[in-house]
Amino acid sequence: MLVLPAIDIKDGTCVRLYRGDYSTAHKVAESAVETAKKFEEAGAGFMHIVDLDGAKLGKRVNSELILNVRKSCKKIKIEVGGGIRSMDSVDYYINNGIDRVILGSSAIKDPDFVKAAVNKYSYQIAVSIDARNGMVSADGWTDTSEINYIELAKQMEDIGVQYIIFTDISKDGMLSGPNLTMLDELKSSVKCNIIASGGVANLKDIINLTALDIYGAISGKAIYTGALDLVKAIEVAYAAKHNLKGAGV
Repeated sequence: MLVLPAIDIKDGTCVRLYRGDYSTAHKVAESAVETAKKFEEAGAGFMHIVDLDGAKLGKRVNSELILNVRKSCKKIKIEVGGGIRSMDSVDYYINNGIDRVILGSSAIKDPDFVKAAVNKYSYQIAVSIDARNGMVSADGWTDTSEINYIELAKQMEDIGVQYIIFTDISKDGMLSGPNLTMLDELKSSVKCNIIASGGVANLKDIINLTALDIYGAISGKAIYTGALDLVKAIEVAYAAKHNLKGAGV
């Protein structure tokens, strides 16, 4: 299982939110570039970056900073989400070295665009499904739809999406553990690679997610606070996946 450290960018700085509430944004690091370099040095194979301003406004806002991260980190792969609502934006990131682009609100509002992006870029497209009480939220978590997260996941699978990033918003930034029940149901409902986000707080959470055969786990706040040691998390995920001695916590 991959452990993906997260960088959320708002107003050009690295922040974290509580349960997707923008009013709770607080700075967690001075520099996105320096933070990314530390993640790369820790051995992370993939990094998760979200343009929070872009997610809320529906357009790229912090893309220049994100590309500075890309230029500064040569080894680590990067997935980017937030405000990507057109093929021009998808092209922009892919053509500038971003390894995977995350589509969120478009999955609800413009599935034809998602299908076109998947047809063009295949495995380089992921869809983010963020749920509040099981119903999908959009526009930077400011708008809750009437679509159940499993229903949307099946729709995305049908149009060829290979990667789904799932967040239970109630868990995000709370360090209370991921929603294993919802993740298990999602994993059982589709054949897509599932990346868990929200609530990943410690090594036990990493073990629990590997037990569900989840493809990846995103962690932000826990890494910044020191509750989760990234190097150890990567080691434990690898050991648990391969049934190696020392996997238990």
